[in-house]
Amino acid sequence: MSTYKETTKSKNLIVRFLNMNTSGEVGGREFPLWKQILMQLLALFITAEVMFPIMYVITMSLSSKTTRPSSLELFPKEISFVAYQQVLDHPTGNPVTFIELLRNSFLLSVGVGLTALLIAVSAAYAFSRFKFKLRQVLMVLVFVPLLMPAIGLSTPLYLLLNSFRFVDCGQGITAFYPITSCAAGVTGKLIFNLRDSLFGVGIAMIAGALPFAVWNLKGYLDTIPKELEEAAMIDGADPNQVFFQIVLPLAVPQLAVTFFLGFIGHWQEFALPWLFLSQPKDYTLSMTLYNMTGQYANSIPWNRFAAMAVIVALPVAIIYVALQKQIVSGLTSGAVIG
Repeated sequence: MSTYKETTKSKNLIVRFLNMNTSGEVGGREFPLWKQILMQLLALFITAEVMFPIMYVITMSLSSKTTRPSSLELFPKEISFVAYQQVLDHPTGNPVTFIELLRNSFLLSVGVGLTALLIAVSAAYAFSRFKFKLRQVLMVLVFVPLLMPAIGLSTPLYLLLNSFRFVDCGQGITAFYPITSCAAGVTGKLIFNLRDSLFGVGIAMIAGALPFAVWNLKGYLDTIPKELEEAAMIDGADPNQVFFQIVLPLAVPQLAVTFFLGFIGHWQEFALPWLFLSQPKDYTLSMTLYNMTGQYANSIPWNRFAAMAVIVALPVAIIYVALQKQIVSGLTSGAVIG
């Protein structure tokens, strides 16, 4: 009888221990210890799953061997920066330097991000504050491109941008297609093609970035009280002052989130530049990373490929750290009502 009581008591102690409230709150919903243990194990599993490919790539980038490791090595056996030096000196066989590739990627991603942000916040403010005819129809039309895969829009964009080009017709005559053209039977020499340029690719990327940016910012601007703008107008502020001095400062967190999300996609964009650009001088870092792959796995310089992948990923991490406060504030804005 005493043995049964001791066993029951011990089980009750274990049960009480596992159901101990670990939330630190006297009232409200409790968080027992067994749930916390399960959550911690789940978090560790997710962390390991996320960190595995990152550690594998970093380990390969720090190796002096160009061959792929025969086993899974998550921690480097040697610390060598030969691959990084080779990538920075001459990434591929193309006659283009790393600085040129970095400049192209930076101009394309930051330029597209800022331009799309400026256009989107103006359009979002108009949709949020003004009442005009076909407002709902236009909002639906802005949303339609989000329903289509981005690569599906590449063909019409290719044909559209390819039609804008400067051609030297000879004898000092320059034609600008499609407005003017050379004389009949004269082909002319191509001077500039909007499609085969960073500027043209930027226009195509802006067209793809605007729908999401407009919808994302419009939802946030709806949460800004109109009374603040009305009070500013009563004090004598004109519409431009209200927009630039009242609305934009309040929307900075969401502007940072929109720019960062767009920057990730623009920085890593591969399909459009690969389809549109043909000159190595216009190549981006993502295109160069693809050019480092060969026909067979054994022909790929894996340490340089991994080093290039780490270098391509670094700017995204740096931008996130720089905008972390605004990004967190923008992502959590509107989560609490009242």
